[in-house]
Amino acid sequence: MGTGHSTWGGFSVNPIGDRSPWCERSDGLQAGGPIRYDSRVERIWAPWRGRYVRSIGKQKGCFLCTAVKSRQDRRTLVLWRRERTFVILNRYPFAGGHLMVCPYRHEGSLDALTEAEGAELMSTARKVVGVLRGAFKAHGFNLGVNLGRAGGAGLEGHLHMHVVPRWTGDTNFMPILNDVRVISQSLDEQWTLLKGRFDRCRSR
Repeated sequence: MGTGHSTWGGFSVNPIGDRSPWCERSDGLQAGGPIRYDSRVERIWAPWRGRYVRSIGKQKGCFLCTAVKSRQDRRTLVLWRRERTFVILNRYPFAGGHLMVCPYRHEGSLDALTEAEGAELMSTARKVVGVLRGAFKAHGFNLGVNLGRAGGAGLEGHLHMHVVPRWTGDTNFMPILNDVRVISQSLDEQWTLLKGRFDRCRSR
């Protein structure tokens, strides 16, 4: 291991003063020299999602279908109901304001949606981005759909699009320390804040 490097979690990490963008394993497992990892790759730490990850495969039924059928929108975190799609807060968010856009129909494949459902899915996502930008002053967004277990879908049977607000510097060290999350509002507070904005979308 070179001088001036510190060890953390089995890795030798460059100090702040060293501009080389890499870290290397220090546990002797590498062969033929150190294994280098590009530390420029940003990561969103969301350890509180562990409870959700552990529940995958153990859930009974579809929580999206259950939520939208209940009509108790505050309790189930449903924010907006359109003709073919609805918007719901993610109960295990990567960031504050993490929403999901979902078709009503229980379909797990993008190509199983009708043209009208696909069009409304995208138009709803556009509205969601506008609402979140206004409510949370987000600097950017990640939008994505995970299809199938191999594609990362926790709920394979009911397609949903994630919309995650991003802020410059949000991939910082805070969540590593004692499972600290910089999400300043509870889900109920976020629901209250966003519900009025989505209600106004209906009149446009």
